[in-house]
Amino acid sequence: MLRRNLLAAAALALLPFGALASDAPADAPQLVIEVAGQANGTIRIALRPDLAPLHVERVMALAEEGAYDGVVFHRVIDGFMAQTGDVQFGRAGADTARAGMGGSELPDLPAEFSDEPFEAGVMGMARSRSPNSANSQFFLMFDAAPHLNGQYTVLGQVIEGMDVLDAIKRGEGPNGAMIGAPDVMVSVSVVP
Repeated sequence: MLRRNLLAAAALALLPFGALASDAPADAPQLVIEVAGQANGTIRIALRPDLAPLHVERVMALAEEGAYDGVVFHRVIDGFMAQTGDVQFGRAGADTARAGMGGSELPDLPAEFSDEPFEAGVMGMARSRSPNSANSQFFLMFDAAPHLNGQYTVLGQVIEGMDVLDAIKRGEGPNGAMIGAPDVMVSVSVVP
């Protein structure tokens, strides 16, 4: 038994940093986020239509219409995650006091939960208490959060730019609320 556990641990150690238990298909689309503020640079995410086709389709549609351009990271908790994507109330340069409460004009999505773990670099879809309430907001993980496993939709994995993600300005207090100027997604595009 001990030997089997050691072999399993050794196999996990060989996985590349940021790899999910099952990697994205080779032809998976990528989301490219240009970040400005305290963090500056590009975050590239391999999307996972094999895990969450409706969520991936939604994020791609919003990115392609430019809805995410100029949207702030409104909730950032050190050691946990950076949340963004409120296309209704999260525009840089506007009053972002209600950021985190809005979404797009599209209907909410049904949950697409999977067995993929929430680890560093994972992209998850934000929602309210209802499992079927995801709309436009998403979050990027700084570290593992097993309590989210099976409770939120995994729709991607950072494949480039973890240093940019790690540099995003942190919020204050237990809910990670932003004080002052938050970092912003200057542009978000899809690479097929």
